[in-house]
Amino acid sequence: MAIKPPPPPWEVLQQVNEMVGNSGLKGEVDKSVRALAQSALSRLEVVSREEFDAQSEILKRTRERVVTLEAELEAMTKEFEALSSEG
Repeated sequence: MAIKPPPPPWEVLQQVNEMVGNSGLKGEVDKSVRALAQSALSRLEVVSREEFDAQSEILKRTRERVVTLEAELEAMTKEFEALSSEG
C-alpha cells in the first residue's frame, strides 16, 4: 500500500483558514504559515527559474562543445593511427 504524500502547503493554508473562519485569527494564521513556509524554503538550496534556465543553457552549450571535441579527437586519432601504420 502506497503512502499518500502530504497535501501542498497552499491546501493546508486553505484548510486552516476554513477552520479559523472569519475570526481575527485568520490573518495571523495566514501570516504565520507564510513566514514558516518562507523559512523552510530559504533553508532549501533552491534557485530562481532564471538561474535554472541560465545554467541549463550553459550545460547545453557545454555538451555541444564536448560532442564537437570528441569528434575532433576521434578524427585526429584515426589520422595519427593511419600515419603511424604507414611509417
